[in-house]
Amino acid sequence: MTAERPLTLWAGRAAALLGIVLVALTLRQTVAVMSPILDDIRADIPISNIGAGLLGTLPPILLAVSGFVAPRVARGIGLDGGIVLALLLMTVGHLVRAAAPGYAVLLVGSVVALAGTGIGNVLLPPVVRRYFPDRVALLTAVYVCILGVSTALPAAVAAPVAEQVGWRFSLGIWAVSPVVALVPWLVTIARERRRRLSDADTVESSPTTLVTRLWRSRTALSITAVFSTSTILTYACFAWLPEILGDIAGSTPTEAGVLLAVTGIISAPIALVAPLLVTRLQGAGRLIAVGIASFALGYLGLLLAPTTLTLLWVLLIGSGSILFPVSLVLINVRTRTHGGTVALSGFAQGVAYALGALGPLLVGLLHDVSGGWTLPLLFLLAVALVAAIPAFKLAKPTFVEDELSRP
Repeated sequence: MTAERPLTLWAGRAAALLGIVLVALTLRQTVAVMSPILDDIRADIPISNIGAGLLGTLPPILLAVSGFVAPRVARGIGLDGGIVLALLLMTVGHLVRAAAPGYAVLLVGSVVALAGTGIGNVLLPPVVRRYFPDRVALLTAVYVCILGVSTALPAAVAAPVAEQVGWRFSLGIWAVSPVVALVPWLVTIARERRRRLSDADTVESSPTTLVTRLWRSRTALSITAVFSTSTILTYACFAWLPEILGDIAGSTPTEAGVLLAVTGIISAPIALVAPLLVTRLQGAGRLIAVGIASFALGYLGLLLAPTTLTLLWVLLIGSGSILFPVSLVLINVRTRTHGGTVALSGFAQGVAYALGALGPLLVGLLHDVSGGWTLPLLFLLAVALVAAIPAFKLAKPTFVEDELSRP
């Protein structure tokens, strides 16, 4: 398959297309299903506040660690094998959590499931590049939108299901999704057996070797900085926006919850359009500038006029989510090889999710130190503006491997 002449999506790769869609559908279920039913779980399993906090901080930690582990997995068993491993880990993790007799097993199950989620996160962009080099933007747009569904569906149904049939069923039922997703990937692997195609066959340097050298690439660092900006601001928004709106804008808990939902709603059409625009424009600088401006104006509005045009400020903050799909597409279009894509995906996501985990903590710390929300909002504004620096670099179509080949 080549990128010169676009093929129909199902031309000899229908199983891979279905596999990508189903994997995307699994990737947020592990994260989203736990918090709505935590009180039901605590009714059966004693969980301290520290224990609950640890469960809440596991997702970004495991996603960060997986960013550096996944390239090794891809090197060892290939991209397809890595996706299968991710799905198996998610399946086992869901089932272990559902059967957990105590907190320790619940924690282990969460670690296993989130490890699978993290590996899948990192390997999905290079999988898209491998099977759909002619449709990278379209497939990225599709799976980013499906990630939104993967977040919303468990969050919406977990509590009602737990109320009707118990929290264990509400956790365990999500093991079905990765099992179903395994089917098209097993079919794909069977078709690939004759060629024995692996990343080692198609690149000069292994993903694990490239990861250690990416610090030398300004393009890689720029993409990582933009990705990190997106994760820090997004995690901070989910963690603190309702409380911020309640304190400075006078929103009721219900109103604040609706406004938080608005940030997710506005991200859906953006996720569809942004990847397509990245490939149509020569550079991604203007799209990154739009994301930076949206975040900055939104937080600036909350600082200066929180009670007027509150909905507009929230819409602007939600529009800043354009940085996420733009970053995912850049991982593919700014690398020349499959190995480069795997390495950059692991590197960028590993660093970004590690920093994303610190975002809510720093916002909470600044709030405690200052006793208000001015300092935390200034911090978020500063994070958004910092991304302007890599935006200039990414305005030009440069490639990671080209930079690494220079003496």
